[in-house]
Amino acid sequence: MGKRGKSGGRGRPAAAEAEVPKGAARGAAPNGPVEGVYYIDTGDCELIADQDNSTGWLLKINGVMSSHIDLADPLFLDFEYMRWMAALVESRWPPSGAYSNKLRGLHLGGGACSMARYFAAAYPDARQVVVELDGKLAEYVRGWFDLPKAPLLRIRVGEARAVTETLTAQTRDFIIRDVFAGAHTPRPLTTAEFTAQAKRVLAPGGLYVVNSGDAPDLKNAREDAATIAAAFKHTVIIADPAMLKGRRYGNMVMAGSDVPFGDDPQLRRRLLGGAVPAHLWDDAQVRAFAAGTPVRHDPASSGG
Repeated sequence: MGKRGKSGGRGRPAAAEAEVPKGAARGAAPNGPVEGVYYIDTGDCELIADQDNSTGWLLKINGVMSSHIDLADPLFLDFEYMRWMAALVESRWPPSGAYSNKLRGLHLGGGACSMARYFAAAYPDARQVVVELDGKLAEYVRGWFDLPKAPLLRIRVGEARAVTETLTAQTRDFIIRDVFAGAHTPRPLTTAEFTAQAKRVLAPGGLYVVNSGDAPDLKNAREDAATIAAAFKHTVIIADPAMLKGRRYGNMVMAGSDVPFGDDPQLRRRLLGGAVPAHLWDDAQVRAFAAGTPVRHDPASSGG
């Protein structure tokens, strides 16, 4: 979910009619990207050449901008919120650090696998799993983009919550939740019960990072913040000032951990130095933002 150059949100406007490239829509994924509209399990996706970057590609899913890939540079992230996520992870585990090559990541929501591809380049020996609901999309992405092979990067087709609940405890250093159906994350992936599952899967010192999209009323963001703050002792929020003040629709990056985030001046400088400067709220600010907001829970069972 994102807009280029800023932390935009994914909505679901009516998709314009587009010509399907002959032989591409229903066949196997081509060897390398080819512009066009392709049928996938959940609708359709459109692959668009980036007019501003000769090696860049944009991916729309059901008419909504989803991902950007630069085939020549896996360390280039075009969406601001993804840059913020990368900065947060790298602040905890510097790529040149002693632990960096042992990183284990779980990505809930795949798209073009932009974040997983980035971390594979930044941490060459990292082990990552991307959970993607749409099997046909996963097949196309493998064929289009220069993704590391398994076991370094595995794409697991399945529903994010169901997969998370099957994973062994304390086996991931970071989990990134970036799943959207239209403009919102499916509710089962936002509740206290699911957050507890994510926390169970994280190793000590791990990071749970979410992309929280919202409208100017910030109701969804406050509920996300309240739910994460209830599960983790330490939290942060990263967003641009306009979003934090409720002046537009957009994205907030939120994170929880069982250890403090600390005050990393380099992280703050990096966030301020982007095309859209972002602020970092510490745990006290996050809890003040969420104060009085109820934690989300799964619906009560209707058993008799």
